[in-house]
Amino acid sequence: MKSGMFEKLRTSVFESSEEASKEVAAEIASLIKLKQTLHLPCVLGLATGSTPKSVYAELIRLHKQENLSFKNVVTFNLDEYYPISPDALQSYFRFMHEHLFDFIDIEKQNIHIPDGTINIEDITNFCTSYEAKIDSYRGLDIQLLGIGRTGHIGFNEPGSRIDSLTRLITLDHVTRVDAASDFFGEEHVPRTAITMGVGTIFKAKKIILMAWGEGKSSIIGKTVEGPIVENIPATFLQKHPDIQVVIDEAAAAELTKIKTPWLVETVNWNEQLKKKAVVWLCESVSKPILKLTDRDYNENGLYDLVAHHGPAYNINIEIFNILQKTISGWPGGKPGFNDISRPVKGDKFPKKVLIFSPHPDDDIISMGGTFIRLVDQGHDVHVAYQTSGNIAVYDDDVVRYADFARDFHEHLHPGNEELVTIFKNITHNLKNKLPGEPDSPEVMKIKGLIRRGEAKATCRYVGIPEENVHFIDMPFYETGLVKKNPLSTADVEVVKNILIKLRPDQIFAAGDLSDPHGTHRVCLKAILLALDILKAESWMKNCTTWLYRGAWQEWSVDNIEMAVPISPEELMRKRRGIFKHQSQKDAPMFPGSDPREFWQRAEDRNRATARKYDDLGLPEYEAIEAFVKLK
Repeated sequence: MKSGMFEKLRTSVFESSEEASKEVAAEIASLIKLKQTLHLPCVLGLATGSTPKSVYAELIRLHKQENLSFKNVVTFNLDEYYPISPDALQSYFRFMHEHLFDFIDIEKQNIHIPDGTINIEDITNFCTSYEAKIDSYRGLDIQLLGIGRTGHIGFNEPGSRIDSLTRLITLDHVTRVDAASDFFGEEHVPRTAITMGVGTIFKAKKIILMAWGEGKSSIIGKTVEGPIVENIPATFLQKHPDIQVVIDEAAAAELTKIKTPWLVETVNWNEQLKKKAVVWLCESVSKPILKLTDRDYNENGLYDLVAHHGPAYNINIEIFNILQKTISGWPGGKPGFNDISRPVKGDKFPKKVLIFSPHPDDDIISMGGTFIRLVDQGHDVHVAYQTSGNIAVYDDDVVRYADFARDFHEHLHPGNEELVTIFKNITHNLKNKLPGEPDSPEVMKIKGLIRRGEAKATCRYVGIPEENVHFIDMPFYETGLVKKNPLSTADVEVVKNILIKLRPDQIFAAGDLSDPHGTHRVCLKAILLALDILKAESWMKNCTTWLYRGAWQEWSVDNIEMAVPISPEELMRKRRGIFKHQSQKDAPMFPGSDPREFWQRAEDRNRATARKYDDLGLPEYEAIEAFVKLK
């Protein structure tokens, strides 16, 4: 796809982050081998965080399976928190060893990472020495970069100069908020860090900037297509002679060639692209669909569409009808009403519906109105909670529940010293636990039971019988840490088993892939793999899967295939259902970058979707929950 005049940085868009990571790893491996033939060191600048993990995993695979040697590789890491010990869970020293260095044959003396333990008065000399070591190799051959929401590269926050060198820097508030979940609270995040400067990064012969997911789409758009501004340090990269931006489709969403491809090149006007263009045009000229004119299309770069598929009236009617037919107050299908133009046919009633919820509250937060309506309309609704959610419970809640259990048991059976001892051990462990340290098995169990009880309370409120509530506790999640295990066959097996047990007519799953720790993404992947295994089953032929969003993002109107209107009363019922999750109320442990409570996020997004439909000239509703059909 052409970049046209909009992109100021060479940008490669891949279907998935896994595919992109393999390409980046292959380029690094090729350079390592070339340098080996020349008997030269290969000098790499490395980044940390979730973005480069798959690159490092592929490099490890190349080492173990294809004999790629790292004996000639010299590495310099971008940054490190300060102060922090190298064995801390959140240290970048530990990250690099756990994700790369411990699994390859790199010489230890060739590894360079900023030291988070040096005395404050020694930092200036350390930074000067770090810079000199990089210069001794005549700069880096390749520098890997991720990008923060503020546009920071390394820890070069907004305001950093283009000629800045390795130094101690104060972290931006947004950066600390984004890191809060890794440290189990913003108050535990270091306020400073040692980072290579923008000028240091610019010494690299080549820079590869990587970004994955919808959450990075806005800053990528500004970095690749926007002007160079100091408050977005990543835009300085436009001045580097050899930089490549490597992103997945989700991170590319705000690029002109993805968002409005008709402004870049001649396109094939299929139904989906026409819908996207018309919705965009309505937003651009602030008009509903049926008021768009030929002139509106021509003056906003859509002359090709109106020339080949016009006049405007015909296009307007076509897209208006398509969007109108996405609206359905019967998400399980209206009994006896088999209109094939509607999202769900009413050919079978009641339907057996299975809602997959990654965490114990995603069902009610993301599709609570639809959840309630499916039950109210008489369908056989089941919920499968995929993970325990046990790391997202505060220690205070554990003490409160354990205290209640001890006092209640003492009331029934006075003098039970065993329970008193258990309580003392729990409180002692929690009191002496360091930030980010794993909980004991007893505490993890209590936290999981707290989340489980809240989920049951919501289901009772909605009207789902207890036998329809399933806790499948996928193994990948049960580490007691923010960092989870990779998806395994055991995870897929538990998902497959619940599908075989229930044989649903309709499935709802989370397509909300911007949650901070990737749990939604892993849970969806397990569902997709299980469905692929079961695709030949007879019951699968009539089973439809719908993807919901809501906790972290929402579907765009042009993607929506089922829009379920929510009345004011249903929206209030949804709110009350969310309130049953008391451990996540007021101040959840992992709120992400959004300061609103989850019920506020959900209502604001649902109302915003309804307003968008209204602005397009479609019926006005209080709120709308949106779904996309899994193809």
